[in-house]
Amino acid sequence: MIKKHTFQELSEITENVIREFERAEQRSWGVEGTMIELSKQLGDLAKHIMVSEKYYVPKRGKNPNYATTKEDIADELADIFYCIIRLAKAYDIDLEEAILKARKSELLYLGKKPNF
Repeated sequence: MIKKHTFQELSEITENVIREFERAEQRSWGVEGTMIELSKQLGDLAKHIMVSEKYYVPKRGKNPNYATTKEDIADELADIFYCIIRLAKAYDIDLEEAILKARKSELLYLGKKPNF
């Protein structure tokens, strides 16, 4: 069984991988490069969802370029998380704090009292 990690642990693991990629990449990404990668990953996720939910004509599902699994969707979601962590780091944003603040604001908008 895979050990469950906290949000902070996942963020730290992702930041370690970011550092390794920064050492290996040909040039520094910066915010622009990260946004390009995020857009690419969103497109890849959209393709997998479109195939999985059968929006395309049936023969496209037989094309190897459109093969998809739940694991493919999970991988794209993880890659999107990677890009989000990279952007938060670039802007020195405490993502955990930002998430809590955003969710509290939404609950208040709905007339609900946040319990966190």
